[in-house]
Amino acid sequence: MRHLRGLATLADAYDGFIVDLWGVVHDGVRPYPGAISCLAALRDQGKPLVLLSNAPRRAASARTALRAMGIADDLYTDLVTSGEAVHRALRERADPWFASLGRRVFHLGPERDRNVYTGLDLEPVPTPAGASFVLNTGPDDEADPTDLAAFAPVLAACRAASLPMICANPDLDVIRDGVRMLCAGALAQQYAMLGGDVRSLGKPDPAIYGPVIDRLGVPPGRILAIGDSLRTDIAGAAACGIDACWVLGGIHADELAAGLDPADAARAVGLAPVATLSALIW
Repeated sequence: MRHLRGLATLADAYDGFIVDLWGVVHDGVRPYPGAISCLAALRDQGKPLVLLSNAPRRAASARTALRAMGIADDLYTDLVTSGEAVHRALRERADPWFASLGRRVFHLGPERDRNVYTGLDLEPVPTPAGASFVLNTGPDDEADPTDLAAFAPVLAACRAASLPMICANPDLDVIRDGVRMLCAGALAQQYAMLGGDVRSLGKPDPAIYGPVIDRLGVPPGRILAIGDSLRTDIAGAAACGIDACWVLGGIHADELAAGLDPADAARAVGLAPVATLSALIW
């Protein structure tokens, strides 16, 4: 595992790129220094690049947020989100688990994520007791998003109603403008510990990578995935036989700053990224 000063050293070895967003391109508020220039360099070399995010919202909404940060549409080939995958699964009901869900949905998450189910044949209900399933997009607007205990009552209510849970973002946490905040994955993990039935869509599930690889149009052996999370980005790439470059300045930054060796950290969870970067710079 090589530590690189910039992506330029590795770029010629690959024909297509899968790039994570939060923790790699931006911190939820603004792009990281050098990230936009790096995306532009790949574009100028004619390299197809798909942004793959565990954002629990539809792709169009994610694009709008990127534009507001100054990340233009022409910097990437396509954008795939876990929220879009959830929307499609709820619309098509092709999977037996999704086909068995009812139509009354209790949404556990902030108002900005409602687009995941808007326009579908679903009836939003205000409490778990009246629902047939719960759509978990992360901490809602009513409780402290840094405190898992704050969500114990609503999770207990969902479990009492025996609701199956869709998790639209498998991430456990994220760093937003320097503050570590819970994601839907942490709530789903706690719900599973209560005995709840959980289905998650997004990285590291190989299923989310199929459309991405198709869109890139190059063999998996010529694709490099770039991400900051061992658990989702690097593990997901490994499950698909795709090389990965680990960005150290994201979700694991505090652990690494405290002295954790990147090679030891990756090896401990059975992963072997081909390289590391301090940040997404060219």
